[in-house]
Amino acid sequence: MGANFGPTDGGEDELVSAINTTPLVDVMLVLLIIFLITIPVVTRTIPLALPKEVNIPTQTRPENITIAVNKDGDIFWNQQSVADIPALLEKVKAAAVLQPQPEVHIRGDQSARYEHVGKVVLTCQRGGIAKVGFITEPPPHGG
Repeated sequence: MGANFGPTDGGEDELVSAINTTPLVDVMLVLLIIFLITIPVVTRTIPLALPKEVNIPTQTRPENITIAVNKDGDIFWNQQSVADIPALLEKVKAAAVLQPQPEVHIRGDQSARYEHVGKVVLTCQRGGIAKVGFITEPPPHGG
């Protein structure tokens, strides 16, 4: 079976057996737009790749300050207890003007509430400390 794609000798309108792809392309473009609009709506969580472990040795210098927060929210400045956040702020302000400015290393108990550690970080920021880091223990290796 063959199909004629041009005028014939008879001059009659003959049936052209070719597929008209314009409606198909239109439908595919509409589907593509619908998928592009609905995919971001379906994704409700923010994909993050959180670090599992960082193995950077701390440089212990005499001027560095270690602030510890235990599970009860008590704050310790280089092994000495600090009464409250305003007292910590005064110590941080005094340390921030030293040259060179010391680094603050925060050791937070894993059972401590985030609120307590967050207040210490905020206090360091308000006091003018430029470098604040966290001291963690790497998980045990093996299987």
